[in-house]
Amino acid sequence: MPRATADRTSAPPRPSGTPTTKSLPQHARTHNRSLVLQTLFRRGSMSRADLARESGLTRPTVSGIVQELTADGIVVDLGLREDARVGKPATLVGVRADAFHILALDLSSAERFVGAVVDLRGTVVRRTTVDIDGASGEAAVALAERLVDELAASTRQPLLGVGVGTPGIVDHDGVVRTAVHLGWYDLPLAARLSAHAGVPVHVGNDANLAALAVHTYDDARRDDGRRDEPRSLMVVTIENGVGVGLVLGGALVEGDQFSAGEIGHVTVDEDGDVCACGRRGCLEVSLAAPGLHARLLDHDAGSRGAVLHEAGRALGIVLAPVVSVLALDEVVLSGPRDLLDGALLRAAAETVRARTLSAVSTGLTMRYAGDDRDLAALGAASLVLSAELGIS
Repeated sequence: MPRATADRTSAPPRPSGTPTTKSLPQHARTHNRSLVLQTLFRRGSMSRADLARESGLTRPTVSGIVQELTADGIVVDLGLREDARVGKPATLVGVRADAFHILALDLSSAERFVGAVVDLRGTVVRRTTVDIDGASGEAAVALAERLVDELAASTRQPLLGVGVGTPGIVDHDGVVRTAVHLGWYDLPLAARLSAHAGVPVHVGNDANLAALAVHTYDDARRDDGRRDEPRSLMVVTIENGVGVGLVLGGALVEGDQFSAGEIGHVTVDEDGDVCACGRRGCLEVSLAAPGLHARLLDHDAGSRGAVLHEAGRALGIVLAPVVSVLALDEVVLSGPRDLLDGALLRAAAETVRARTLSAVSTGLTMRYAGDDRDLAALGAASLVLSAELGIS
């Protein structure tokens, strides 16, 4: 399969406070290249002079980097700018979206693995699925390899890499320390898939990657003039369990044990039903999609709103102190629309606002992610963008 020739310019987003090493000339070159690409990615096409102003680099430095990126096929000359400015029209340059393709895998569903071919702008070019049929352990690894093979065979563009979103605890080396329902324990998934595919592979927790997707692609598409402002956001994924991804000040927060944001097993009802973890009344018991769907079936149409309201209130109780401590700008709920987009979301937002100071909740946005079934896959693609091109 074709593979990318781009330099690896940056590690994936890491929590603030990560130790740094002595700066060397090659680090400056790598940083500048990444800065130019990130500016073009977030701000859109612009002239070399505008790019120098936006990035803070000198014009000769920008011209040299643009020439290099153009030779690599990542940046493209878009022709003269059509505007009413005095003087000779400037030549615009921009990121070439189809310069590379990324293979993105979402392994979060209990029913099927989902894969997508994604371009550099986050557009899903193609998607495919493979049914799990209860596979776990090595059989589940084989299904992931099969999905990579099918996706790679569907594109002729050079591959920048493979991104994988998986449930469970994943370390910085792409080792899945624990993914219970897949039967994976200390599995070096990134190394296994990289050896199989012959391209770089980057693996992360699916909820973390959902947060990265919102941070990377939503920010790049914002038109409110705030694309350069660091955001603090939480994405709550509600499927078979409850997962959380956190981005604070533009940096992904994972925690020392890669389990930051674990809220599914916070107790919300001490007299509630027994959870899979062995304790009673965990948030996951109230909120996980299978159980919530089952409870709704036991109620008529007139009382289902009350069930969703109570689930939303439970979520709000858990979120309120987190929102207050971290001063979050945004909370995004991702999962089945019939459960989340309505009474549940309203109850969660009302509960958070009732339990926090107005100074905290006034600036908070709580919303449903929409019907974006590719959120985890897009997050996996953004992991590759960050690691291979320095775009985060």
